[in-house]
Amino acid sequence: MLRYFLNKLGYGILTLWGVITVVFFLFNILPGDPARMMLDQNENSEQLAIIKKKYGFDLPISQQYVNYLNDLSVLSFHSKNTDNYTFFDQDKYNGFKLFSTKNTDVVLKAPYLRESFQKNGKKVTDIIAETLPNTIFLAFFAVGIAIFLGIFLGILSALYKDTAFDKTIAIISTFGMSLPSFFCAILAAWIFGFVLNEYTGLNMTGSLYEVDDFGEGVHLQLKNSILPAVVLGIRPLGVVIQLMRNSLLEVLSQDYIRTAKAKGLSTAKIVYKHALKNALNPVVTAVSGWFASMLAGSVFVEFIFGWNGLGKEIVDALNNLDLPIIMGSVLVIATTFVVITILVDMIYAYLDPKIKLN
Repeated sequence: MLRYFLNKLGYGILTLWGVITVVFFLFNILPGDPARMMLDQNENSEQLAIIKKKYGFDLPISQQYVNYLNDLSVLSFHSKNTDNYTFFDQDKYNGFKLFSTKNTDVVLKAPYLRESFQKNGKKVTDIIAETLPNTIFLAFFAVGIAIFLGIFLGILSALYKDTAFDKTIAIISTFGMSLPSFFCAILAAWIFGFVLNEYTGLNMTGSLYEVDDFGEGVHLQLKNSILPAVVLGIRPLGVVIQLMRNSLLEVLSQDYIRTAKAKGLSTAKIVYKHALKNALNPVVTAVSGWFASMLAGSVFVEFIFGWNGLGKEIVDALNNLDLPIIMGSVLVIATTFVVITILVDMIYAYLDPKIKLN
């Protein structure tokens, strides 16, 4: 089991390294000077030189790539020269020295995602820490809707196979899977947040926490999460319904289910106690993948609903060409995919004897 875990971890690290490399070179070949972006209209030759020196923009692209990997690494190497970009500054890096050589400090630190170009040098890690919890909350809410409603409707579709109800659910789930999330978000915001606002009490835009209009502080607004969560959950809901239906139909055709029916057990008892557990395996796989994709898929949904999450932050950063935020957010999403994939693989390795033997 340990070798299996190390094998998966190795693939995960290689995947992240590939993502880091693509992201770095992709955004560094874009036209424009990052130093000029940071100074905006206040640039002069002296200030440009200072900014380029501070952030290492004056170095060759290969050296910038090595420095970027060093910034992201938990174990990093830093020059003792205060004029060098890699000099270990406590205000810049969050870590501590392990040991030192003549010219180099070896440091154990948190990954450094650099600073925003547009937000007065605010650290990208701080920006992500402020917005990511809202996106995670929305992802859990959306996946929760997809799981509970999808399993329920999938079971009913399997029990009422080939009936009008089954065909109606199939059409609805197919339509939900094919509907673009950004288009669905616009429709939902307009219909339920504007046209039917008097009846639903929902707003077209809003975040999890909002500042009171009378200046009485920040208040939790759970109702603002309903529309974006439903929109995000529509596509996985369609997938879960079809997976649950097909998997349950396959399980219900097994010999041990026929034996349970011959013993006179009720349909509800057969499904709940004997068939449901075995039918859930493909659903668990799908849900784990969908949860990770929620972080990436929420970009336009959060922007349309004004939800203050990582997705909206990415859109704002793209509009302002704030490259460190874009790069840092992409790496966080990629890391989430890798971690969830490894965890799911480990769960299957623990539950499936065939994987253990191999």
